Amino acid sequence: MSILIESDRIKETRKLVDLSQAKLAAKMQLKGISITQKSISRLEKGERLITDYELIAFSEVLGVSVAYLLHLE
Repeated sequence: MSILIESDRIKETRKLVDLSQAKLAAKMQLKGISITQKSISRLEKGERLITDYELIAFSEVLGVSVAYLLHLE
């Protein structure tokens, strides 16, 4: 399943935990998610959909809930 989220939460949280897009991509890859810095850039600009499993991995890597990333809390 792919969804378009308001990606400001990913960008905001990434900056808060002091991760570059490249470092975030590397951490995602360690979780088995094949994503590049360019893909994260496109995601943050709203130009790319995010899959359900990517959303879960982003929440784990960034230390926030899925609900937070979806603006549900």
